[in-house]
Amino acid sequence: MFRRTQLGVSLAVLILVAAGWNLSPAAGQEGNFARQIFARARVFPDIGPGVAALKRDSAGRYYVLAAPAKAIVVYGADGARIGQIPNANSRGAKIVYAQDIDLDAQGRLIVADRGANTLKIFEPDGSLDATIPVTAPTSLAALSGGEFAVAALRSENLVSIFDLHGKLLRGFGELEGAPAGTEKSGLLSRGRLYGDSTGHIYFAFTDRPDPTIRKYDRFGYASYEISVPSSEFTPQAEARRWNSITIEGAGAAATTKPVMRALGIDPETHEVWAAIGDELVHFDRDGNRRAAYLTSTKEGAPIDASAILIEHDRMLIAADPIGVFDFALPERQLPPPSQQ
Repeated sequence: MFRRTQLGVSLAVLILVAAGWNLSPAAGQEGNFARQIFARARVFPDIGPGVAALKRDSAGRYYVLAAPAKAIVVYGADGARIGQIPNANSRGAKIVYAQDIDLDAQGRLIVADRGANTLKIFEPDGSLDATIPVTAPTSLAALSGGEFAVAALRSENLVSIFDLHGKLLRGFGELEGAPAGTEKSGLLSRGRLYGDSTGHIYFAFTDRPDPTIRKYDRFGYASYEISVPSSEFTPQAEARRWNSITIEGAGAAATTKPVMRALGIDPETHEVWAAIGDELVHFDRDGNRRAAYLTSTKEGAPIDASAILIEHDRMLIAADPIGVFDFALPERQLPPPSQQ
Protein backbone atom coordinates (compact mmCIF):
# COMPACT_ATOMS: atom_id res chain seq x y z
CA MET A 1 0.00 0.00 0.00
CA PHE A 2 1.62 3.25 -1.12
CA ARG A 3 1.52 6.41 0.94
CA ARG A 4 0.32 9.13 -1.41
CA THR A 5 1.97 12.43 -0.60
CA GLN A 6 -0.37 15.38 -0.26
CA LEU A 7 0.79 18.13 -2.61
CA GLY A 8 -1.38 21.08 -1.58
CA VAL A 9 -0.52 24.36 -3.18
CA SER A 10 -1.02 26.16 0.13
CA LEU A 11 1.89 24.29 1.73
CA ALA A 12 4.21 25.25 -1.11
CA VAL A 13 3.13 28.89 -0.82
CA LEU A 14 3.73 28.96 2.95
CA ILE A 15 7.23 27.56 2.51
CA LEU A 16 8.07 30.12 -0.16
CA VAL A 17 6.72 33.01 1.89
CA ALA A 18 8.66 31.85 4.96
CA ALA A 19 11.82 31.81 2.88
CA GLY A 20 11.24 35.43 1.91
CA TRP A 21 11.00 34.81 -1.83
CA ASN A 22 9.25 37.15 -4.23
CA LEU A 23 6.26 35.16 -5.45
CA SER A 24 4.23 35.71 -8.58
CA PRO A 25 1.62 33.46 -10.20
CA ALA A 26 2.76 31.36 -13.12
CA ALA A 27 1.19 32.61 -16.33
CA GLY A 28 -2.27 31.21 -16.82
CA GLN A 29 -2.34 29.44 -13.43
CA GLU A 30 -3.89 31.58 -10.75
CA GLY A 31 -2.78 30.44 -7.32
CA ASN A 32 -0.04 28.08 -8.55
CA PHE A 33 3.22 29.86 -7.74
CA ALA A 34 6.59 29.34 -9.39
CA ARG A 35 9.71 31.44 -8.96
CA GLN A 36 11.73 32.28 -12.06
CA ILE A 37 15.46 31.54 -11.84
CA PHE A 38 18.15 32.33 -14.38
CA ALA A 39 21.18 30.35 -15.53
CA ARG A 40 24.60 31.66 -14.58
CA ALA A 41 26.37 30.26 -17.64
CA ARG A 42 26.27 27.70 -20.39
CA VAL A 43 28.65 24.76 -19.83
CA PHE A 44 30.04 22.09 -22.17
CA PRO A 45 29.55 24.49 -25.12
CA ASP A 46 30.10 21.84 -27.80
CA ILE A 47 27.03 19.95 -26.55
CA GLY A 48 23.84 20.89 -28.37
CA PRO A 49 20.61 18.99 -29.06
CA GLY A 50 19.38 15.68 -27.75
CA VAL A 51 20.86 15.58 -24.22
CA ALA A 52 19.29 12.58 -22.46
CA ALA A 53 21.54 12.12 -19.40
CA LEU A 54 24.14 13.96 -17.30
CA LYS A 55 26.30 12.05 -14.79
CA ARG A 56 29.31 12.86 -12.58
CA ASP A 57 31.81 10.40 -11.09
CA SER A 58 33.68 10.58 -7.78
CA ALA A 59 36.71 12.12 -9.50
CA GLY A 60 34.61 15.04 -10.77
CA ARG A 61 34.42 13.91 -14.39
CA TYR A 62 31.18 14.53 -16.27
CA TYR A 63 29.55 12.13 -18.72
CA VAL A 64 27.03 13.47 -21.24
CA LEU A 65 24.70 11.42 -23.43
CA ALA A 66 23.49 13.51 -26.36
CA ALA A 67 22.46 13.05 -29.98
CA PRO A 68 23.37 11.12 -32.08
CA ALA A 69 23.68 8.78 -29.04
CA LYS A 70 26.60 6.74 -30.39
CA ALA A 71 29.22 7.97 -27.90
CA ILE A 72 29.31 9.34 -24.35
CA VAL A 73 31.31 12.58 -24.13
CA VAL A 74 33.56 12.98 -21.07
CA TYR A 75 34.57 16.29 -19.47
CA GLY A 76 37.04 17.08 -16.70
CA ALA A 77 36.14 18.76 -13.43
CA ASP A 78 37.00 22.11 -15.05
CA GLY A 79 34.44 21.54 -17.81
CA ALA A 80 37.02 20.92 -20.55
CA ARG A 81 36.38 17.99 -22.88
CA ILE A 82 38.83 15.17 -22.21
CA GLY A 83 37.52 12.29 -24.31
CA GLN A 84 34.67 9.98 -25.08
CA ILE A 85 33.49 6.39 -24.71
CA PRO A 86 33.86 4.25 -26.80
CA ASN A 87 37.47 5.19 -27.56
CA ALA A 88 40.67 3.47 -28.69
CA ASN A 89 40.70 1.38 -25.50
CA SER A 90 37.28 -0.04 -26.41
CA ARG A 91 38.90 -2.24 -29.11
CA GLY A 92 36.15 -1.85 -31.64
CA ALA A 93 33.20 -1.93 -29.23
CA LYS A 94 30.45 0.36 -30.46
CA ILE A 95 27.26 1.94 -29.20
CA VAL A 96 24.43 1.61 -31.71
CA TYR A 97 21.86 3.85 -30.00
CA ALA A 98 22.21 4.75 -26.33
CA GLN A 99 18.96 5.44 -24.51
CA ASP A 100 20.39 6.03 -21.01
CA ILE A 101 23.59 5.86 -18.95
CA ASP A 102 24.67 5.60 -15.32
CA LEU A 103 27.89 5.21 -13.29
CA ASP A 104 28.47 2.58 -10.61
CA ALA A 105 30.51 2.98 -7.42
CA GLN A 106 33.65 1.76 -9.21
CA GLY A 107 33.33 4.47 -11.86
CA ARG A 108 32.23 2.09 -14.59
CA LEU A 109 29.94 3.49 -17.24
CA ILE A 110 26.79 1.46 -17.92
CA VAL A 111 25.03 2.16 -21.21
CA ALA A 112 21.51 1.09 -22.13
CA ASP A 113 22.17 0.46 -25.83
CA ARG A 114 18.64 0.08 -27.11
CA GLY A 115 19.88 -0.17 -30.68
CA ALA A 116 21.87 -3.31 -29.83
CA ASN A 117 19.46 -4.77 -27.22
CA THR A 118 22.21 -4.79 -24.60
CA LEU A 119 23.64 -3.16 -21.52
CA LYS A 120 27.29 -2.32 -22.15
CA ILE A 121 29.64 -1.78 -19.21
CA PHE A 122 32.81 0.24 -19.83
CA GLU A 123 35.73 0.74 -17.46
CA PRO A 124 36.74 4.38 -16.80
CA ASP A 125 39.48 4.11 -19.44
CA GLY A 126 36.91 3.07 -22.06
CA SER A 127 37.68 -0.64 -22.21
CA LEU A 128 34.60 -2.85 -22.53
CA ASP A 129 34.07 -4.91 -19.38
CA ALA A 130 30.79 -6.72 -20.11
CA THR A 131 27.86 -6.95 -22.50
CA ILE A 132 24.50 -8.03 -21.08
CA PRO A 133 21.63 -8.96 -23.42
CA VAL A 134 18.43 -7.04 -22.55
CA THR A 135 15.65 -6.56 -25.10
CA ALA A 136 15.00 -2.87 -25.78
CA PRO A 137 16.39 -1.30 -22.58
CA THR A 138 15.12 2.25 -22.15
CA SER A 139 16.51 3.29 -18.77
CA LEU A 140 18.79 2.06 -15.99
CA ALA A 141 20.18 2.80 -12.54
CA ALA A 142 23.40 1.32 -11.13
CA LEU A 143 23.14 -0.29 -7.68
CA SER A 144 25.84 -1.52 -5.31
CA GLY A 145 27.20 -5.06 -5.44
CA GLY A 146 27.34 -5.20 -9.23
CA GLU A 147 23.57 -5.01 -9.73
CA PHE A 148 21.61 -2.85 -12.17
CA ALA A 149 17.99 -1.77 -12.26
CA VAL A 150 16.63 -1.75 -15.80
CA ALA A 151 13.41 -0.63 -17.48
CA ALA A 152 12.73 -2.20 -20.87
CA LEU A 153 10.01 -2.04 -23.48
CA ARG A 154 9.27 -5.75 -23.32
CA SER A 155 9.25 -6.69 -19.66
CA GLU A 156 6.78 -8.22 -17.24
CA ASN A 157 7.73 -5.66 -14.56
CA LEU A 158 8.39 -1.96 -14.32
CA VAL A 159 11.85 -2.69 -12.89
CA SER A 160 14.16 -5.67 -13.50
CA ILE A 161 17.35 -6.25 -11.52
CA PHE A 162 20.34 -7.88 -13.27
CA ASP A 163 23.83 -8.78 -12.10
CA LEU A 164 27.14 -8.36 -13.94
CA HIS A 165 26.74 -11.77 -15.55
CA GLY A 166 23.39 -10.87 -17.07
CA LYS A 167 21.35 -12.97 -14.67
CA LEU A 168 17.86 -11.67 -13.94
CA LEU A 169 17.76 -11.59 -10.14
CA ARG A 170 14.27 -10.21 -9.53
CA GLY A 171 11.59 -7.93 -10.91
CA PHE A 172 8.99 -5.68 -9.32
CA GLY A 173 6.48 -2.98 -10.09
CA GLU A 174 3.27 -4.42 -11.50
CA LEU A 175 2.22 -3.17 -14.91
CA GLU A 176 -1.06 -1.28 -14.89
CA GLY A 177 -3.62 -0.01 -17.33
CA ALA A 178 -2.91 -2.19 -20.36
CA PRO A 179 -5.52 -1.50 -23.04
CA ALA A 180 -7.95 -4.35 -23.70
CA GLY A 181 -6.52 -6.94 -26.06
CA THR A 182 -2.95 -5.66 -25.66
CA GLU A 183 -0.14 -7.70 -24.16
CA LYS A 184 1.44 -5.80 -21.30
CA SER A 185 4.92 -6.71 -22.46
CA GLY A 186 4.23 -5.12 -25.83
CA LEU A 187 3.46 -1.64 -24.51
CA LEU A 188 5.59 1.42 -25.08
CA SER A 189 7.94 2.81 -22.43
CA ARG A 190 6.13 3.46 -19.15
CA GLY A 191 8.75 5.75 -17.66
CA ARG A 192 12.35 6.31 -16.67
CA LEU A 193 14.58 5.07 -13.85
CA TYR A 194 16.90 7.07 -11.60
CA GLY A 195 19.00 6.03 -8.62
CA ASP A 196 20.55 7.60 -5.52
CA SER A 197 23.65 6.90 -3.44
CA THR A 198 21.74 4.71 -0.97
CA GLY A 199 20.49 2.28 -3.62
CA HIS A 200 16.96 3.63 -3.91
CA ILE A 201 15.29 3.56 -7.29
CA TYR A 202 12.95 6.27 -8.57
CA PHE A 203 10.49 5.47 -11.36
CA ALA A 204 9.17 8.55 -13.18
CA PHE A 205 5.99 7.48 -14.99
CA THR A 206 5.22 8.89 -18.42
CA ASP A 207 2.10 6.83 -19.14
CA ARG A 208 -0.17 8.19 -16.41
CA PRO A 209 -2.64 11.08 -16.67
CA ASP A 210 -0.94 12.84 -13.72
CA PRO A 211 2.86 13.18 -13.41
CA THR A 212 3.89 10.46 -10.95
CA ILE A 213 7.10 9.39 -9.19
CA ARG A 214 7.47 6.19 -7.17
CA LYS A 215 10.45 5.52 -4.90
CA TYR A 216 11.55 1.88 -4.35
CA ASP A 217 14.30 0.24 -2.41
CA ARG A 218 16.45 -2.26 -4.31
CA PHE A 219 14.13 -5.13 -3.36
CA GLY A 220 10.94 -3.50 -4.58
CA TYR A 221 9.46 -1.97 -1.43
CA ALA A 222 7.82 1.34 -2.36
CA SER A 223 8.42 3.98 0.31
CA TYR A 224 6.37 6.70 -1.37
CA GLU A 225 4.49 7.71 -4.46
CA ILE A 226 4.08 11.32 -5.57
CA SER A 227 1.27 12.22 -7.96
CA VAL A 228 0.86 15.84 -9.06
CA PRO A 229 -2.48 16.84 -10.66
CA SER A 230 -2.06 17.64 -14.34
CA SER A 231 -4.50 20.50 -13.87
CA GLU A 232 -1.73 22.44 -12.12
CA PHE A 233 0.18 22.66 -15.38
CA THR A 234 -2.42 22.85 -18.16
CA PRO A 235 -5.08 25.49 -17.51
CA GLN A 236 -4.15 27.75 -20.42
CA ALA A 237 -1.84 25.82 -22.73
CA GLU A 238 -1.53 28.68 -25.23
CA ALA A 239 -0.48 31.10 -22.47
CA ARG A 240 2.25 28.90 -20.97
CA ARG A 241 5.53 27.56 -22.27
CA TRP A 242 5.43 23.81 -21.58
CA ASN A 243 6.23 20.53 -23.27
CA SER A 244 3.27 18.26 -23.92
CA ILE A 245 2.45 14.95 -25.52
CA THR A 246 -0.70 14.08 -27.42
CA ILE A 247 -3.01 11.30 -26.37
CA GLU A 248 -5.29 10.15 -29.18
CA GLY A 249 -8.79 9.08 -28.14
CA ALA A 250 -10.91 6.85 -30.34
CA GLY A 251 -12.89 9.28 -32.46
CA ALA A 252 -12.33 12.08 -29.97
CA ALA A 253 -10.37 15.28 -30.12
CA ALA A 254 -6.73 15.02 -29.03
CA THR A 255 -5.89 16.11 -25.50
CA THR A 256 -2.60 16.99 -23.89
CA LYS A 257 -0.90 16.33 -20.59
CA PRO A 258 2.34 17.63 -19.06
CA VAL A 259 5.40 15.46 -19.53
CA MET A 260 7.76 14.49 -16.69
CA ARG A 261 10.92 14.71 -18.74
CA ALA A 262 13.68 14.38 -16.14
CA LEU A 263 14.56 13.90 -12.48
CA GLY A 264 17.59 15.03 -10.52
CA ILE A 265 18.38 13.35 -7.17
CA ASP A 266 20.43 15.33 -4.65
CA PRO A 267 23.33 13.00 -3.71
CA GLU A 268 23.59 14.51 -0.21
CA THR A 269 19.96 14.99 0.88
CA HIS A 270 18.19 12.59 -1.53
CA GLU A 271 15.70 15.30 -2.34
CA VAL A 272 14.12 15.16 -5.79
CA TRP A 273 13.98 17.80 -8.52
CA ALA A 274 11.43 16.95 -11.22
CA ALA A 275 10.99 18.64 -14.59
CA ILE A 276 7.22 18.64 -15.13
CA GLY A 277 5.90 20.60 -18.06
CA ASP A 278 7.79 23.88 -18.00
CA GLU A 279 8.37 23.82 -14.22
CA LEU A 280 11.14 22.44 -12.05
CA VAL A 281 9.40 21.09 -8.94
CA HIS A 282 11.37 20.38 -5.75
CA PHE A 283 10.36 17.61 -3.31
CA ASP A 284 12.03 16.75 -0.01
CA ARG A 285 13.38 13.26 0.74
CA ASP A 286 9.95 12.12 1.98
CA GLY A 287 8.16 13.25 -1.17
CA ASN A 288 6.70 16.48 0.22
CA ARG A 289 6.57 19.35 -2.23
CA ARG A 290 8.80 22.30 -1.31
CA ALA A 291 8.85 24.74 -4.23
CA ALA A 292 8.53 25.22 -7.97
CA TYR A 293 10.65 27.18 -10.44
CA LEU A 294 10.61 28.40 -14.03
CA THR A 295 14.13 28.08 -15.46
CA SER A 296 15.56 30.49 -18.03
CA THR A 297 18.82 31.47 -19.68
CA LYS A 298 20.51 34.70 -18.60
CA GLU A 299 18.68 36.41 -21.44
CA GLY A 300 15.31 35.05 -20.33
CA ALA A 301 14.81 32.27 -22.89
CA PRO A 302 12.90 29.35 -21.35
CA ILE A 303 14.81 26.20 -20.43
CA ASP A 304 12.65 23.07 -20.35
CA ALA A 305 14.81 20.35 -18.82
CA SER A 306 15.67 17.12 -20.63
CA ALA A 307 18.30 16.09 -18.04
CA ILE A 308 19.22 17.31 -14.54
CA LEU A 309 22.34 16.84 -12.41
CA ILE A 310 22.31 18.04 -8.79
CA GLU A 311 25.64 18.87 -7.12
CA HIS A 312 26.58 20.34 -3.75
CA ASP A 313 25.86 23.98 -4.58
CA ARG A 314 24.62 23.98 -8.15
CA MET A 315 22.53 22.11 -10.65
CA LEU A 316 23.20 21.46 -14.31
CA ILE A 317 20.13 21.49 -16.53
CA ALA A 318 20.12 20.40 -20.17
CA ALA A 319 17.61 21.86 -22.62
CA ASP A 320 16.99 20.61 -26.15
CA PRO A 321 18.38 21.98 -28.42
CA ILE A 322 20.25 24.81 -26.71
CA GLY A 323 22.65 22.84 -24.49
CA VAL A 324 23.58 22.54 -20.81
CA PHE A 325 23.34 25.37 -18.27
CA ASP A 326 24.68 26.04 -14.77
CA PHE A 327 22.26 27.20 -12.05
CA ALA A 328 22.87 28.04 -8.42
CA LEU A 329 21.04 25.51 -6.27
CA PRO A 330 18.30 27.80 -4.91
CA GLU A 331 17.91 26.47 -1.39
CA ARG A 332 21.67 26.30 -0.76
CA GLN A 333 22.46 29.88 -1.68
CA LEU A 334 24.01 31.67 1.26
CA PRO A 335 22.64 35.08 2.29
CA PRO A 336 24.85 38.07 1.38
CA PRO A 337 27.39 39.09 4.05
CA SER A 338 26.13 41.71 6.51
CA GLN A 339 27.22 45.27 5.95
CA GLN A 340 29.77 46.50 8.44
